[in-house]
Amino acid sequence: MDFEKLDTLFEDLKQQRDELRLKIHLAKAEARTEWENLESRWDEIKPKLDQAKNDAANTASEVLGALELAGEAIKKGYHRIKRDLD
Repeated sequence: MDFEKLDTLFEDLKQQRDELRLKIHLAKAEARTEWENLESRWDEIKPKLDQAKNDAANTASEVLGALELAGEAIKKGYHRIKRDLD
């Protein structure tokens, strides 16, 4: 390979390298922008998720309490019937 071909090859490689460097830089900037958008959404959603979990736990606790009371009332009713039948 003569020097002219070698120079041409390296010039082509340099151009491709520069183009790729720019694309990578732009991709990083796009990724950074996307990350910032997602972080903003996370900051909005996280407190809502925490609150929903809290609300669900409280609601579940209330529902379980009500079911427990209903179950106890039924249990007492069964005992009364059993006692009256004996």
